Amino acid sequence: MKTDFRHRIKQGPILCDGAIGTLLDLYEYEEMPHEIQNLKNPDIIERIHREYIDAGAEIIQTNTFSANRIRLAQFRLEDRVEEINRRGVEIARLAAGDSVYVAGSVGPTGKVLEPIGKLKLSDARDAFKEQIEILVKAGVDLLMLETFVSLHELGEAIDAAKEITTIPIVAQKAFPEDGSILSGSFPVEVVEYLVGKGVDVAGANCTVGPQRMFSLIRNMYKDGVILSAQPAAGIPTLLNGRALYHTTPEYLAQYARELLQAGVTLIGSCCGSTPAHTRAIRQMMDELKTEQPHIQVREKPLPKKVPVEVAKPGIHKEVDNRSEFARNIGKKFLTTVELDVPRGLDMSSVIEGARYLHQFGIDAINITDGARARLRMSSLAICSLVRQHVGMETITHLTARDRNMIGLQSELLSAYALGLKNILCITGDPTNIGDYPQATSVFDVDSSGLIRAAASMNQGRDLLGNTIEQRTSFLIACAANPVADNMDAELEKMDRKVAAGAQIIFTQPLYEMRTLEHFLKRIEHHKIPLMLGLLPLRSYKHAEFLHNEIPGMVIPEWIREKLRTAGDKAGPMGVEISINFLKEARSAVAGVYMMPPFKKYEMISRILEGANLLKVEQRKL
Repeated sequence: MKTDFRHRIKQGPILCDGAIGTLLDLYEYEEMPHEIQNLKNPDIIERIHREYIDAGAEIIQTNTFSANRIRLAQFRLEDRVEEINRRGVEIARLAAGDSVYVAGSVGPTGKVLEPIGKLKLSDARDAFKEQIEILVKAGVDLLMLETFVSLHELGEAIDAAKEITTIPIVAQKAFPEDGSILSGSFPVEVVEYLVGKGVDVAGANCTVGPQRMFSLIRNMYKDGVILSAQPAAGIPTLLNGRALYHTTPEYLAQYARELLQAGVTLIGSCCGSTPAHTRAIRQMMDELKTEQPHIQVREKPLPKKVPVEVAKPGIHKEVDNRSEFARNIGKKFLTTVELDVPRGLDMSSVIEGARYLHQFGIDAINITDGARARLRMSSLAICSLVRQHVGMETITHLTARDRNMIGLQSELLSAYALGLKNILCITGDPTNIGDYPQATSVFDVDSSGLIRAAASMNQGRDLLGNTIEQRTSFLIACAANPVADNMDAELEKMDRKVAAGAQIIFTQPLYEMRTLEHFLKRIEHHKIPLMLGLLPLRSYKHAEFLHNEIPGMVIPEWIREKLRTAGDKAGPMGVEISINFLKEARSAVAGVYMMPPFKKYEMISRILEGANLLKVEQRKL
């Protein structure tokens, strides 16, 4: 007869089972999700549980890892949450009998939570509460919250469990395969967070193999905390779509010994493991118990951390690593110009345009990132070429459309390494309007999520709070449309962008002072500088096209009529309209973001001179 679980874990090491999905694949029950086998083939699930029990496991986990409503919805099984979870517990209890603990397995939603992603925290928590309540009512002995990459999401799952039950909770985070993270201070910060949430056991599982797990646990150790560790069986290779793991039972057991000696109480294994791995760990535990009847936690204590001495004010001046453009905000009226990006490899027109504008004192060049979902060279590459050949600063546009969360953060790191510190974060146009309408739009995150990623890097962290070892100094810009059809929705998006870390706004092209003033009034509480978008009009047809065919563009009727009556003089009239507007607006904004049409860069010098924004020496050019 098993004792109370909380009492048992205080008596010494306890062995948990290994992977279920790995065995289902091995036995060719590969239908996804694996949890559907609770209903279709309960006998094979019971067989797997019994194999792990026969191998020496004292805890078996229910086959319910992915059985929350949000994850099951991907397979149109959301209406079977109760059935799948309840049956999973029944099968496990049948196999466990009276001597083995049944842990209710709860995994993440598979979605990115707000504020980074779109899944509401309340929806995630409701999904966890629903699943956990079913597991508890069905009779699990404890809850196993496992393989949570996001500590934030794991916190939501713990809170959900605490609202429902008082049974023991094991909370395990999955860490990236990254030595700098595994050996830094982040692991113990995770433990402190989990213990602060009131869990009984805190630890890690999956993702990393036995050796990496050992490094991780050595840095998670904290006096008085009961630790768990369930490493994966190494890093898999793919063969015909199936993940193959290569870590032998003997190797895993060797490191399980090290893990126990480093302070782990609950030991097990994860992806790629089989009952053979569990049996090898059990044999090792039996041998270790004979060698050391009372296992000593941590043979070699970690060296104490040396406190970092904080420099006294006035002794060391902190280096300002921001871009020159960022340092000049509020000190001078800034000017940026967007250049047309051609197809293909030849960027000579971009370089020539930047050189031409450089002589007029333009502060930075804007380079778009596949605008209108058209195939173009990477904005990072073009910005790097401009810096290399012209020596100008750039505003690098980066869209969330084409890259997943990993790719976006890689691009940010790459941009900073190339010296590109001014990033305009945008969501991006959907691919179905562009050159490849059949292409996939990723949108793991929107512009707010991308802003948050850049802001996190400015704090030395990635989106999930993992260290990147040093801080970046991005100027984080966002876009806004002061003439949006739904201004309330636009302002709500602006609130999210500023909350995520946006530091300056670049607007869509505007043409009237009253529109600008109205927008500034509605965002004044943010106290954030604004770059006024300005697109000179070439003709009446140009104005009509922008107004009627380009989303987000509004050309006032009086301007369109003025251009219509100007006839052949519409081009100069468009420049004059821009000059007059800029004269009115310059005192209300941090600078101007100009978008000359059809590579008509000479318009820029005429507008700046007309608005008295060219220096005397520049006028002589």
